[in-house]
Amino acid sequence: MDRDQAWQIVTEHTESESLRNHMRAVEIAMRAYAKKHGEDEEKWGVTGLLHDFDYEKYPNDALSPTEEHPSWGVNYLREHGCSEEICEAIMGHAHYTGVPRESLLAKVLFATDELTGLITAVTLVRPSKKIAEVKLKSIKKKWKQKSFAAGVNRDEIVEGCEALGFDLDEHMQFVLDAMKERADEIGL
Repeated sequence: MDRDQAWQIVTEHTESESLRNHMRAVEIAMRAYAKKHGEDEEKWGVTGLLHDFDYEKYPNDALSPTEEHPSWGVNYLREHGCSEEICEAIMGHAHYTGVPRESLLAKVLFATDELTGLITAVTLVRPSKKIAEVKLKSIKKKWKQKSFAAGVNRDEIVEGCEALGFDLDEHMQFVLDAMKERADEIGL
């Protein structure tokens, strides 16, 4: 599946511009990590772009491992010829599915997903709402405020970093830099 096909799926299933921007932010971070690790940038980008395409319609408030997000979306992707590696990574990004994150692709998706949300939130509280002005220091300050972006699961970010052997500060800076490079694409 290429990026154009993935984007078509996103736009067919997701109306929320903020959710689309989140998926694009994860795509950007995934492409940057693929490049850093000598992996397939298209595959990693498509994985990031598609990971939440079913969330708006099937949010899974019950945290079912087999119903709604991401299970519904992964079944849809399989029916449309998406690779099993991408499907497994998407299943694994939701802790409650119980799907182990074994590939580097799956581990990076898990470590990156929530962090892009935190960085976006830090950006949007700035008067300018411009990511270009966000510094690592600002992210770390907001990280400590549990009431700030309370929906961001900080434990999952830490768990993801630990599974990869990444330093948390370096991971934050890397994702921030990737998002800054393509800020116009994500409305920041």
